[in-house]
Amino acid sequence: MSLLRCNLSLLLYALNTLFWCVPIFIFGLIKLLPIAPLQKACSWLAKGCAGLWVAGNTWNQRLLSPFSLNVVGLDNLKQRDWYLVIANHQSWVDILVMQRVLHKKIPFLNFFLKKELLYVPFLGLAWWALDFPFMTRTSKSQLKKNPKLKGKDVETTRKACEKFKTMPVSIVNFVEGTRYTDDKHRRQNSPFQHLLKPKAGGIAFVMQAMGEQISKVVNITIHYPDGIPTFIDFVSGRVKCVDVHIEILPVSENLIGDYSNDSDFRVRFQSELNHLWQQKDKQLQHLSGSK
Repeated sequence: MSLLRCNLSLLLYALNTLFWCVPIFIFGLIKLLPIAPLQKACSWLAKGCAGLWVAGNTWNQRLLSPFSLNVVGLDNLKQRDWYLVIANHQSWVDILVMQRVLHKKIPFLNFFLKKELLYVPFLGLAWWALDFPFMTRTSKSQLKKNPKLKGKDVETTRKACEKFKTMPVSIVNFVEGTRYTDDKHRRQNSPFQHLLKPKAGGIAFVMQAMGEQISKVVNITIHYPDGIPTFIDFVSGRVKCVDVHIEILPVSENLIGDYSNDSDFRVRFQSELNHLWQQKDKQLQHLSGSK
């Protein structure tokens, strides 16, 4: 039964994705026409299709892989505001959980993606049509070889965020930069019990580019009482419960500054983020101990 459930669920995810990718891609092509009102209308329509895709995935979950979803803090959110969403990252399941919890609560979630993901069949084109920012990060070794690349990441982020200023958006950033594993935790020598070290640069660049427009920071903590699942665990119905703790944080002036060139601001920002991660670690410890 588990194998049958898994295969049927995967088939429904695939069909749902292929079905909605077509109109999303068509609206994306129409947006290439340099007519501002038409571009805005197509953006709304494409995101509407993406919302129906999330609704279809949720229906699939309730039918074939039902689980108990315990959510705390889902108040005072609006679909007409701009949000920066940050979360701990443990599994690809995190994305499905976040989409389900925040569906119709805030604008459709936009993720910063690696440029290579643009070439993923079907999904890459859909992400492009939905205005997902595709980023090319400059490594420290590249900066050492070519100092002129300094500030390129900020400029890339600024340009990516320009298109978000005309309509409400939720920008998602997994602050740890990668999914949590025990091996990564050991190699990092992370000071947190349940988390990897947070990386401040990504959200600092977003705040620098459009911090004055962002209404709130949505801080999400995801916990799996039965252990971190794989996607196959999820579609097979082996995930029985997911805890989601949401904290709505104000956007203060202390979060907006020149992260690249202002060393004092960079230290303050990193300190703020580390404090937030300490609180998140305590929250995860509480959730772990309460099960």
